[in-house]
Amino acid sequence: MAQFGFIGMGNMGYAMLNGVLGEFAPGQIIFTTPHKEKCEKISAQTGVKYAESNAECANNAKYIILAVKPQMYDAVLKNIENVITPEKVIISIAPGITIDSIKGKLGGSVRVVRAMPNTPALVGEGMTGISYNKEEFTIEERDTIEQFFQSFGEVVTVPEHLMSAVVCASGSSPAYAYMFIEALADSVVKYGIPRQDAYKLAAQTLLGSAKMVLQTGEHPGKLKDNVCSPAGTTIQGVAALEEYGFRNAVIKATDKCYEACTKIK
Repeated sequence: MAQFGFIGMGNMGYAMLNGVLGEFAPGQIIFTTPHKEKCEKISAQTGVKYAESNAECANNAKYIILAVKPQMYDAVLKNIENVITPEKVIISIAPGITIDSIKGKLGGSVRVVRAMPNTPALVGEGMTGISYNKEEFTIEERDTIEQFFQSFGEVVTVPEHLMSAVVCASGSSPAYAYMFIEALADSVVKYGIPRQDAYKLAAQTLLGSAKMVLQTGEHPGKLKDNVCSPAGTTIQGVAALEEYGFRNAVIKATDKCYEACTKIK
């Protein structure tokens, strides 16, 4: 039996699979996706075996990662309900779908970890928020859950009622980061910098700035102030961002994201 079984191989499932392969051997993993050609391609790329069906995948793994869209959950849970035994663990990555909802469909005794990873897992820099009842799991199982998510980035454990906020903070926000990189690159291409150089300048700056926040422990506002010399170039740019609603746009984006999460059933 494999340690981990992935049901679904979309962008997030594939990102997690590739991250996990940095820590676990291909023989410890199995996956499935509806398209045979895609199964064969991913298996050839990764060395991970694929199952012919959702039920086969779930039957042959202890930790079952549901990497499908929320609207597919009912169908997938129905596919696997007959093979879910007490020793198995369900890992759900769908926004808005609660632990109780999954327990209600698979039986109250099923053990569920609710998680929200993000696509930078593909390069080992994912950020995942997780929620689960630790009393339902052995110490060894808890360690495996942590190891699984740490294999492709960082992990924080939060109460379940905060999971929709985690979607806003890290699940959806890589898209905003890419938009910022693209916009910043466009703004300097306008002045003559070659596009590939512009992307590198913008992306590395964002990466370095994020590391400064994580590694120094300084408040982001203080780090911002450190770059803003009196009457200098940076404070002029910061003032323009404030004038055109940069912070407000981010907060409004979070509000819309949170609203969408809470509508998913």
